[in-house]
Amino acid sequence: MAVTLEQAKLNTQDDIQKGVIDEFRKSSYILDNIQFDDAVTPGTSGGTLTYGYTRVLAESGADFRKINQEYANSEATKKRFVTELKPLGGSFNIDRIVANTGGLVDEFQFQLAQKVKAARALFHDTVINGSVAENEDSFDGLDVAVTGSSTEYHTDGIIDLSTSSAIDSNYKVFLDEFENWLAELDEKPSVIAGNSKLIARIKQVARRSSYLTQSEDAFGRKVSAYDGIPLVDLGAKAGSNNPVVKIETRTVGDSVTGLTDIYAVRFGMDAFHGVSLANQDLVTYFLPDFSTPGAVKTGEVEMVTSVVLKKQKSAGVFRNVKVQ
Repeated sequence: MAVTLEQAKLNTQDDIQKGVIDEFRKSSYILDNIQFDDAVTPGTSGGTLTYGYTRVLAESGADFRKINQEYANSEATKKRFVTELKPLGGSFNIDRIVANTGGLVDEFQFQLAQKVKAARALFHDTVINGSVAENEDSFDGLDVAVTGSSTEYHTDGIIDLSTSSAIDSNYKVFLDEFENWLAELDEKPSVIAGNSKLIARIKQVARRSSYLTQSEDAFGRKVSAYDGIPLVDLGAKAGSNNPVVKIETRTVGDSVTGLTDIYAVRFGMDAFHGVSLANQDLVTYFLPDFSTPGAVKTGEVEMVTSVVLKKQKSAGVFRNVKVQ
């Protein structure tokens, strides 16, 4: 069954749990909108957290035929994939002296909010950059799924949007290529995502071309969009100032600095969605227990999850935009 964090909040009576869920939702447009298939049940002895699915690589075709002639055959192509759910989150310590001096609630809320912030950053990072080949404790993200596919676009050139004058000179070329790329996707994407500099450049392009729109999220905050598609800044990696979507030097003909990528993805149970455990909370927390011996107690926040791409053309990446 598909569930969102908003729906998960309605299913709990715990005020702290509701607050933790809201912290995840408020700090991440993706976590607030992506659906989770809560279908995974640990196997024998709790050792299996596997979710199997089929990814549609190419759609089936249709055509006319002449009388007394057969249709030309064409079949949809697909491939079987599996992903393993992985726990992500973290723990924090609180000294009992803090509790005994009346600061427990404030300190607990502060540490809890900071841990949610870090977990959100890790989720964003893994959704884009996750690779089981590089980190077996992680799960594969979008970059693994779209690299080498028909929706990996603009790999052989660059478009310079690094300055105001460069945007003035190149925004029409960028828009043409950008729209061509979006046309490769199966439907209108749910989000266009990247780092803060890239999102700023797209806003500037959209403003020049009258494609910049705005909407409100569930918390009443303004969300900027390109022609109605929300523009999402994926922020920095957990515990650092390095952007989730990196800005780097690449060899594209010549060595070029300041290059980055744009990701677009459609959320849906037939497209890109999360996976979670059956009959368990999407987000869990554990309170420090000061009723037992020990000076320092531990609190934790955790999600057990993964993500899957069920249609190849429901996600894509636009490479090599120069933003600095």
